[in-house]
Amino acid sequence: MDRRDRIRGAMIGCAAGDALGYPVERLSETAIAERYGLRGITDYDLDENGTARITADTQLMLLSANGILFAHTRGALRGIMAPVYQYFDAFYFDWYRVQTTERASRSRVGWISAYPSSSAQRALSPTSMKVFSSDKFGSMDEPVNDSKGSGCLLRAVPIGLSYSDDPAYILDLAANTAALTHGHKLAWISSGALALIISLIIHQELSITEAVNQTLKALEETFPDSRTTVVYELLRSIRPAVSLASSASSDLDAIHSLGEGWVAEEALAIGLLCALRHENDIAGAMTFAANHGGNSNTTAAIAGMLVGARIGFSAIPDRFVDRLELVDVILELADDVTTDCPMSDWGPSNPVWEHKYTYCDYAYWRRRTPEAEEDKEGEAKQTD
Repeated sequence: MDRRDRIRGAMIGCAAGDALGYPVERLSETAIAERYGLRGITDYDLDENGTARITADTQLMLLSANGILFAHTRGALRGIMAPVYQYFDAFYFDWYRVQTTERASRSRVGWISAYPSSSAQRALSPTSMKVFSSDKFGSMDEPVNDSKGSGCLLRAVPIGLSYSDDPAYILDLAANTAALTHGHKLAWISSGALALIISLIIHQELSITEAVNQTLKALEETFPDSRTTVVYELLRSIRPAVSLASSASSDLDAIHSLGEGWVAEEALAIGLLCALRHENDIAGAMTFAANHGGNSNTTAAIAGMLVGARIGFSAIPDRFVDRLELVDVILELADDVTTDCPMSDWGPSNPVWEHKYTYCDYAYWRRRTPEAEEDKEGEAKQTD
């Protein structure tokens, strides 16, 4: 299986789990059974247009991927680049402004922001929204709150998709990304762990179990003594999830022993549990992760992302792809993550890439420029 298929699988799996779990988020297990039957929700609950809707979790995950590629392009063309997470705040704040103002007044930062579904108001994180409204982002040195909510987790996914060589760098970058909105160290460490797990699955083709074990070792080796207690707190969430995956406990009993998923370490543990129990079955993993009375969309997104990375996009059932909101945009962005910036300050120009990651107006440019589709097709042939 090639890396492109795994990255596509991870991003589509993340969005698919999010869309599957969104209709039942905050519903009790009794309410889920009353609405969907004893097996719970097993397929998309489509909107009036026949679309499976994603939430803010996926939207911000996609913007993180957009931000990484913007940063890499700036570095390739200018020879200088700030730490990657320092580019994210502009993308997140632009997304927030679309939540609260008229679309016509927003600036263009990410090219995916041109699609209304990328900023529809769904399952918003109260912590993130409060930070965005203050126009002051946090850092690991100056936290803006003490939140360890799960709303920071999926923003770390593109870090794992994009980087592979240095576990300490991945952990640190993901932790800094979480710290923009969530001030608790468990939120930072959980985000770092998720990013490293997905990196190991994507780039080293490890099983989920192997990736988790290597990540646990890296966590203990990477973070300084001042954070050791927090690392052990995360380990106390993840290790039971690994044990429960092979236990005789029922699905719901296993999830209940880990929590509801509203905080980062619980959401990560539940997502891991479901992915480990159904490592080659994305439908089973997402369904398991969605049908509980907690943070269903985030836990199902984590499970779908992990299994999607493991089995690849080509193995994801069509029913989870064809009706998924923004599926074409997600796949295009995944392919860009795979290739990364194809330009340099001395090389030939690439109009498609420039309008995506320099001018950030790609969707508008493609609509108004007759030659744009030809340029896109030409680039695709060169890539192939």
